This record gives sequence, structure tokens and C-alpha cells, in this order.
Amino acid sequence: MDEKTKKQIERRRTFAIISHPDAGKTTLTEKLLLYGGAIQSAGSVKGKQSDKHAVSDWMELEKQRGISVTSSVMQFEYEGYCINILDTPGHQDFSEDTYRTLMAADSAVMVIDAAKGIEPQTRKLFKVCAMRGIPIFTFINKMDHETRDPFELMDELETEFGIETFPMNWPVGSGVTFSGIYDRNRGKVLTYESRHAGRSRLASIDIDINDEAALTEAIGADLKAELDFNRELLDGAGSEFDLDKVHHGKLTPVFFGSALNNFGVEQFLESFLKLTTAPLPRKSGEGEEIDPFDDRFSAFVFKIQANMNKAHRDRISFLRICSGRFERGKEYFHVQGNKALRLSQPQQMMAQERDVIDEAFAGDIIGVFDPGIFSIGDTVCEIGQKVAFSGIPSFAPEHFAVIEQVDSMKRKQFAKGMNQIAQEGAIQIFFAPGGGMEKVTVGVVGVLQFDVLKFRMQSEYGVEYLRQDIPHELIRRVGNPNFNAADWNLAGDTRWVQDVRGNNLLIFNGQWTIQWAENKNPDLILTEFNQRL
Repeated sequence: MDEKTKKQIERRRTFAIISHPDAGKTTLTEKLLLYGGAIQSAGSVKGKQSDKHAVSDWMELEKQRGISVTSSVMQFEYEGYCINILDTPGHQDFSEDTYRTLMAADSAVMVIDAAKGIEPQTRKLFKVCAMRGIPIFTFINKMDHETRDPFELMDELETEFGIETFPMNWPVGSGVTFSGIYDRNRGKVLTYESRHAGRSRLASIDIDINDEAALTEAIGADLKAELDFNRELLDGAGSEFDLDKVHHGKLTPVFFGSALNNFGVEQFLESFLKLTTAPLPRKSGEGEEIDPFDDRFSAFVFKIQANMNKAHRDRISFLRICSGRFERGKEYFHVQGNKALRLSQPQQMMAQERDVIDEAFAGDIIGVFDPGIFSIGDTVCEIGQKVAFSGIPSFAPEHFAVIEQVDSMKRKQFAKGMNQIAQEGAIQIFFAPGGGMEKVTVGVVGVLQFDVLKFRMQSEYGVEYLRQDIPHELIRRVGNPNFNAADWNLAGDTRWVQDVRGNNLLIFNGQWTIQWAENKNPDLILTEFNQRL
């Protein structure tokens, strides 16, 4: 590999930001962009301190509701590093999108609300990170609100997740007394002259921890005494810092701060970039390790998004580059399609803003125009190779509804919209055997996805439809060849459907109806829906 390409890969940092809803994940993302110079002024989500919306929330519904419902990709430069941030939905109803996005990340930043501690969605997402063994960094946010004891929060992290913690900084006060942070590595207290809702960068005042007079004047005698006591506890009872453990997901560096007010954000960014890794190797489906510094280009599709640009009604496939260097105009091999192709209009992202690029490197996320040839999990590599990466998980839907088009004149738009949104992985569609697209069964992981589907079908495809929720919650694949439900003894409310590939599935309204089917039909082969794409 030439030296230029090697250096470009070495300076890449690709990470996902994960959290429970309302922990401040999108706010932290914006502040990182602010410090990276990617934006000049941070907006806040609707209903907060301005009428601006988060840069990473590009879908109109996200702006209306003030939540992230789809993952965003943002790239920016900071102090010699090229940073790719994957901002993920916090809401559990969109966790499948988050799981897929985590497959494209080399590390994760876990944002925790200092008042609430670990919440259900944080727990789920941590498990995915731990399963992959990727480095996890913790940002305990909202220290300017009333909070739980910081030691208690760290103990909860260790107990719940079975991971060691190492506080990289320590809060000086909390809530109304929150005055700054103590940077343990530099031995300095960082405090601030003013708060201004974090719209722009804050210049910190650095005070040496041993300058007792200046410190007492800046934070007061009570906070100084409290900080001295906490420092003794940290130095006497804390874990030793071990970078190797960090890189293997066994120890999480912990940072305290307030993303909204910018307290501790720049210090977090600088430390994180030094501690996290350059792009990590990826395993192929055959167990071979693909080195990011391999000369041969390889990438996989982890996300598909239609209609990001309203003017063009386009469809973009997002690829994580795993090795080598991408060159615009060069032919590559699409493994699943078994054909050579040129990746059209390669671009890098800042949420919905896009720039066409001539090259990209391992660790980068690029978007390419997709006329409908890619599926999630597909691999693109050098001609002459046949790399297939370990699959991306597909999750079983838990909520189902029958959706029927209203206007027969818009049959094509209905079919196009349903198919495109299904290909993105936001929903899954099933058909009555022998039936068409006029009436389909839709399965989703979380019920809010039904609201997103309705909104997108109306705004992007101009289609209205009727929706009837059904009380089914479990789906199984049928392994018997030439299956016909009429030939089997099934409960009356069991639904027989087929997927887009013609595979047979049964949808049940409870575990007992599955047991009924298995008991009454010893030869019936039912398997879990979950699969790797």
C-alpha cells in the first residue's frame, strides 16, 4: 500500500453515538460538529431553546417530533483526524436501524443522562457493542441538572455491564452548582466565564489543581473541599487505566459534562480521538480477517435510504469501506449481484448535505446512487475478489397490520413506496399467497415505525392507505417444501404469508398458537425469523 493511502486510513475515526431517548445524544453530536468547524452555530430540537432543528435530523418527521428516527452520517476534520460520526435513533422502536449502524462503527460513544443512569435502550445497545467487542466510551451528560452521585453512576456501569470504568475527568458540582470539570490527565480544572445555551464554542479557563488560591476563587471553598475529597477517593480506589482493555471493550473511559452548555465537550473529543482506534479489521463470512490496510478495496452496504433529496427522489445506499482505497470511476464487483459496476455519484455526507467525492478510504462511509440493485449486507470489492462480510442481523417484527391502497390510480406509487421503504429495512412486507401489492401485511419492530411509514408514504409518494392492526406478534419461517396452509392443522387465526422472495411464513398471535401448530403437526418445520442478511 502506498504511503499516502496508509496515512489517510490511519487518521480515520469512525464511531456511533448511542443512548436512550432524551439523554442528549443528538445535542452531543451537534457540539462535536461545532468544535470540528462543520457547523457555525448549534441549533436545538423543536420545542427547546430555539426553533432550529438538529443538523443530523434531516427527515421532516424528526423535526416535527424532536426525535431521531433514522441514523445519519456526518464527516468532518478535526486536528488532523478525519471523523465519521454515525448518529443513531435513540428510540427503541427504531433500534433495528441502530443495530445495523453499529456494524459499520469501530467504536461507540454511549451517552447517559446523569439523573437517570442506565436506561433500557442503553442496556440493549451496550449488549450489541459488547457482542462485537468494540471500544465503548461513556459521556455522562446533563451535569448542569440535578444528578445522581457520580460514584453511584460509575458503580452502576460496572455492575450492570460487567465492564471496568475509568473517569477521565470529574465534575465540579452538579445542577446549579456545576462549575466545570477536573481534567485528571492534565491536572487542571476547566471552568467557564459564562453559559449561553451552548450555541457557540466556549473558551475554558484552565486552573492548575495545585493553585489553591485561584481554584478557591474560581469555584468557592465548598466545591474545592468536595473536589479534594473526591480526588483522594479516585486516586485511592479507582481502576488503573489500561488502553488495551479499552480497545477490547473491557474498560470504558468515562467523561462528565453538559452537551447543551458545551461543558467538557471539547476535552472529551480530544481525549476520545487519542484513545480510540483507526479502522479495525473485519471478518468475512468465511472467518477470514480483512485488514483495512489491504490494498484491495472492499465495502459493505449497511443502510439504504430513499428520497433524502426531495428534488431528485433518489435512493442512496450507504457503504462502510473496510479496506483499501475507493476511486471514483473505477469498476468494482458486486458480489451478490455477481457483476461488475461503477458506483454512481459517490458522495460523503453531512446529514442530508452531500458532496461528490473522487476518493475515499477504509473507515469512511460513502453514499452511492442505487437504482435498486443493492440490499442491506451486500458486498462490493475489487474485480477478481469475492469477499462476503459476516451478515448484518435482521430482526423479527413484533407488530403487524394489514395495509390496503385506497386509490387504484396510484397503484404504482403504492407499490414503489412500500417496496423502497421495505428495502431500507424500516418495515417488512408480506403477501397473501398468490396475492398482489393491493393489500399487504406489514411487520415492524416498533409501533412508531407505522407512523413513519404513513408520513413517508404521504409526503414522498403521495399515497394514502387504510391500515388495520392485527393482534399477531410472532412470526416463523416454514421449512417444508411446497407448503400450503390448508394441508395442515393450524389455529384459525394463524396467518399464512409469503415474503418478497416467495418464502412461506406463518404469523401467530401468541406462543400457545405456535405450540398448537407444533403439537398438531409433528412434521411441520418452523424456524426463527431472525437471520443475517
